[in-house]
Amino acid sequence: MGTVWLPLALSLKVALWATAINLVLGVAVAFGLSRWRSHARELVDSILTLPLVLPPTVLGYYLLVLLGRRGVFGEWLDRLGIQLVFTWQGAVIASTLVAFPLVQKAARAAFEAVDPQLEDAARVLGLREAAVFFRVSLPLAARGITAGALLAFARALGEFGATLMIAGNLPGRTQTLSVAIYAAVQAGDDRTAGIMVTVTSVTCVAALLLAGWLAPAHLRRARP
Repeated sequence: MGTVWLPLALSLKVALWATAINLVLGVAVAFGLSRWRSHARELVDSILTLPLVLPPTVLGYYLLVLLGRRGVFGEWLDRLGIQLVFTWQGAVIASTLVAFPLVQKAARAAFEAVDPQLEDAARVLGLREAAVFFRVSLPLAARGITAGALLAFARALGEFGATLMIAGNLPGRTQTLSVAIYAAVQAGDDRTAGIMVTVTSVTCVAALLLAGWLAPAHLRRARP
């Protein structure tokens, strides 16, 4: 069963890290775009949405060009002793990239749905901009952000193409569940592949059910 649980544990770790990073970056970018009034806003949004439509192998290639030892940043990182290619950290970067648009798009829609009069009222009461964000805007957008985070987690959990290109298929080190399923099918081990597919499906359903159970209480606590 180690052939199943090791990839599952790694996939969960990668997906959780990717989701946490995307919550910070995605919410920040989404809030900025929702308040930015410029003709260039939709162009920036389209560029940020590219990971949803580009083939994962193309994203993996871009990551290799940027982070490989001979890449744009690879030599600089190598001098600092940082190695991202063929590591689980590389898998986190790949998963973060492909799942980012799901958080960003959902969070932006949620922020744009917040009534500006509520934010203005908070400012009239003397709250600074940071306090308005954390006590008014963010709690009111929490439902959309939570939905985006759930989608990002599920997407990161099942990421395959970009992860395979930058992290490889090293059992126990970089072999996530989706990569392990591919390897098992290629080896003709249908039994192991079937077990891993079942585990993946059950894990995703359990994560969505748990999030749905926790979200209402979280949203009640988050109300300003």
